[in-house]
Amino acid sequence: MYFAYPYEYTLPQGLCKVYYGEAYSLGLKQTRRGSKRLHEHGTGSEFKAQLRAGTPKLGLFVNSHSPTVAEQLAHSGYDWLLVDTQHGPMGYETLSAMLAGISSGGAKSLVRVGGYQDRPGIQQSLDMGADGVLVPYINTAEEARQAVSCARYPTAGTRSVYFPQRSMNRAGLLGYAGAANANTIVALQVETADCIKNIDEIAAVPGVDLLFLGQNDLCMSMGLYEKYEFPHMYTSPELGDATNKLVAAAKKNHVILGLFLFGTSRVGEFLEKGFPFISIGNDLHHVLTQAGAYVNDVEKISKEKDRVWTRRPTALF
Repeated sequence: MYFAYPYEYTLPQGLCKVYYGEAYSLGLKQTRRGSKRLHEHGTGSEFKAQLRAGTPKLGLFVNSHSPTVAEQLAHSGYDWLLVDTQHGPMGYETLSAMLAGISSGGAKSLVRVGGYQDRPGIQQSLDMGADGVLVPYINTAEEARQAVSCARYPTAGTRSVYFPQRSMNRAGLLGYAGAANANTIVALQVETADCIKNIDEIAAVPGVDLLFLGQNDLCMSMGLYEKYEFPHMYTSPELGDATNKLVAAAKKNHVILGLFLFGTSRVGEFLEKGFPFISIGNDLHHVLTQAGAYVNDVEKISKEKDRVWTRRPTALF
């Protein structure tokens, strides 16, 4: 709790007085700096500057429509969480609660919206306090321009301004709106063969902060699932060439690179390739991975104790 005036309340240690976030008990200073740091959000502009300098920022997609899960993951140490409304079942009310939960943990928040034409989704996400948006299925520079326009206030874009909104609670209307174009993270998903074909023009669109490689859909779009046995499409020369073209376009235009991975086995490889913004899968994958580990352990333990237990059949492991 933080108050702009002295406020007395009772703690187990005794009567305390709180003033500007510091507690004093019986003459003993008990700082709440850890809690304070938790709620100190750097600006989006600072976040992007760190990424452009090569500082890794690791995060996670959130596909469960659970504010509780989002809030707990925000306290897990990841730099950012992305609420995936493209593939998750959450509506605006649930999204609002999820973004509030993420904010409580101090992580940066992004929302994957429906597409460049999803003006309501972009508007709602940013008004509810998201630090940025990920716009999927970008194929041309014109689509990239439309996505940027929806996320930027005039005259750089066409985002509508309205007060009050959660996004304005910290700095007020003028404080938020005046800095929003610099602070908002606009990420575009690179996931089609046409996007790769037009990547030089897309990367050059003003206001594009981050290009996010979606290897799964890109492999599908390039026909690599038909050409290769799983999972060899992910290490195919065709995908490698497309990735190199993306890296070159991003570097030329000072655009940040990001991508989605399942797990940690290739994180080092992509950090070396210049991708500082990396997702280590999603929340449901984390749950299933840990569940699978426990199931494996219990099967082994029960066998050792001659009380054999076998998991029910599942296609997920």
